Amino acid sequence: MNTAVSESPGSRLATGRRLWTAVKVHRFYYYLILPGILYFVIFDYIPMFGVIIAFKDISPFEGVDAIFTSDWVGFKHFSKFIHSYYFWNVMRNTLLLSCYKLFFGFPASLLLALLLNELRSAVYKRVVQTISYLPHFISTVVVAGLAMMILSTDGGLINAAVVFLGGEPVHFLGSPGYFRSILVIAHVWQSIGWGSILYLAAMTGIDPGLYEAARMDGASRLRQAWHITLPGIAPVIVILLILSIGGLLNAGFEQVLLLYSPSVYEVADIIDTYVYREGLTKLNYSFATAVGLFKNIIAMLLILGSNYIAKKMNHTGIW
Repeated sequence: MNTAVSESPGSRLATGRRLWTAVKVHRFYYYLILPGILYFVIFDYIPMFGVIIAFKDISPFEGVDAIFTSDWVGFKHFSKFIHSYYFWNVMRNTLLLSCYKLFFGFPASLLLALLLNELRSAVYKRVVQTISYLPHFISTVVVAGLAMMILSTDGGLINAAVVFLGGEPVHFLGSPGYFRSILVIAHVWQSIGWGSILYLAAMTGIDPGLYEAARMDGASRLRQAWHITLPGIAPVIVILLILSIGGLLNAGFEQVLLLYSPSVYEVADIIDTYVYREGLTKLNYSFATAVGLFKNIIAMLLILGSNYIAKKMNHTGIW
């Protein structure tokens, strides 16, 4: 039985008038969001027009007019990328790096938030939070510089310890066997504190009476965390997981670009660094745009799929 009630044209008109009246009354608050809207329009939506060069052959020496006057080539650049020698290598590296960062970084933030929530000393809690948040505010360039200094074969801390123990210095950043682990460790160190903020904020919304009742029933701290805290923040966990899966193909362009070298291309070359080399160093603008658009389409499908599965499982999604 269909229980939906259709809205009459008169009621829709009245709703529109009430909405317009509310906008006029609170217009000052709407003025405040104008800079944010302009930012996204200028820097996110207007540049999207440039994706049309992915379907054309554009040379940087032909000028801006070539965007409009050059011939359409269809999916030529997409086909070239899919059948290229680098396709499977950059796809494998992108997915592996992203999955490693998601697998180790996502639960690390949640675990830190759970541990911080159990601390009773407010001073100690603030100190731990401050120390764990600081790496987020350090530039990726600085983090890469720190990694190079620590892992250097010429006076680096790790190699100094290796030599002290009787071993030979290891060129960690030039070794395919170590490179992905270094990227993942640096990512977890830089993001673990900042990622825990949303979980801690969600935990403050849990009814304290639930913990009191659990303690009266003899529940341990671990059982309280498992049966009260985690279910209480489950919607936040699901939403953040969906957003993380949506960015699965963003394997950390700046981090990889700053730390990789030709000796580790086999395990480090990702889609974004491939686009950078093709677009800015080889001036293949159309091909690079096609590869970037291909990556974004896959990312959109991932976020749509993960949101659909999440809603089917527990009716929680980002829309």
